[in-house]
Amino acid sequence: MRGMLGFIGKLSFVVFLLVLLFSYAMFQGGFVSWFLFFGFLPIFINHIGLLFYPIKKWKVTRQLSHHVVRAGDRVAVTLQIHRKTPYPLYYCICEEIFPDTLQKAFSHREKYRYMDQPEKLHVQRRIKKLIFPGFRRHMELPYTIEQVPRGEHELHAIRVRTGDFFGFIKKEQIFYVKDQIIAVPDEQPVHLTENINSFEQGSLSSYARNLKNTNVATGVREYMPGDKFSWIDWKQSAKKNTIITKEFEQEKSTDTAIILNACNHEGINELAFEAGIELTLSLISTIQRHSSQVSLIAVGEETAHFPIQNNAVKKERVKQYLTKVQPEGARPFSMKLKEEMMKIGSGVNMILVTTHVDQTFQETIQQVKQRSRRVVILFIQASSLISRYENNIIQQLRYEGVVVNVLTEKQLMQEMVGVNIS
Repeated sequence: MRGMLGFIGKLSFVVFLLVLLFSYAMFQGGFVSWFLFFGFLPIFINHIGLLFYPIKKWKVTRQLSHHVVRAGDRVAVTLQIHRKTPYPLYYCICEEIFPDTLQKAFSHREKYRYMDQPEKLHVQRRIKKLIFPGFRRHMELPYTIEQVPRGEHELHAIRVRTGDFFGFIKKEQIFYVKDQIIAVPDEQPVHLTENINSFEQGSLSSYARNLKNTNVATGVREYMPGDKFSWIDWKQSAKKNTIITKEFEQEKSTDTAIILNACNHEGINELAFEAGIELTLSLISTIQRHSSQVSLIAVGEETAHFPIQNNAVKKERVKQYLTKVQPEGARPFSMKLKEEMMKIGSGVNMILVTTHVDQTFQETIQQVKQRSRRVVILFIQASSLISRYENNIIQQLRYEGVVVNVLTEKQLMQEMVGVNIS
């Protein structure tokens, strides 16, 4: 009804101007008045034709260079407009309507420069393209989405505006065109180190290899750097004229569980949470390359458990989950962690990734330590936002024998993130 009233109003206005100019020519007479009337007649006809011209019948499509990218990458987009009737148009404005999920700009490591001010990474994405169609039936408008943030982003609508030269007639139509961009977490190289018992100074530590049970041999394989001297099978080495080592059974009690704090809390640093997501995926890849038993437990509003065990399909499910997960839930992480510990077997190596520590967390870690073979904490926060209270808790945890890694923007902006596990 509203659109119909607007259409009638605009048509009445154009007809009124045409009648007014015709009346002026009739009463005034002379060459000049009739010249004005016939000179403006094509313009008025164009206005009336534009009023009846159905832009809603245009076919608008969108082409993406990539549908799946890493967080921080760019996506090239091309908007295409097809129309059957080549009606002359003076201008056309095409606007991409972006979802709220794309109102952030996350680069790769450089985003951590603003870890103490994550609101600076919020942007107002606006893409408007002006073209002059004339009689063209096919039009293309390219643009680029820079620094795509992690998550699933649904591009759903394109707004098209056009009108006449004087601005008397304006037409607008929204075309609902759905396309999805999936930005998976960006992985950072992680270097696991131990203070003692390393095989080589500056190389990957013995953490993953120490998970081996050297009591039950299940097979043999060729020697690899880092294998112990006692693992060599001398008989097989003599037969094959090369160094052969024994392959040992992987004990269930020496699994590695990475626990992600996906709970929401007051004053959560969203950029620190993003770092936790990226480090979690990076840790899984790093440990998986050297040990077959690794699992992820994401503790949020609902707890998600992913046993991976060198399975490519399960690894892909983990990546899909980490792409979508956001901090949720009203219950504290410490309370939910206590409940989950009852479901996890004893003797498991645990790596906890969190952006928040408090007194309850410290008490929970004391209970976790009693059931675990080793507990490593990755506390991620901007250096200027770590309070004295949090520093005291970290020192107390270290005094109790818990390995705590404090990762700030300084460590996260390096090419390789060092994680101490002992």
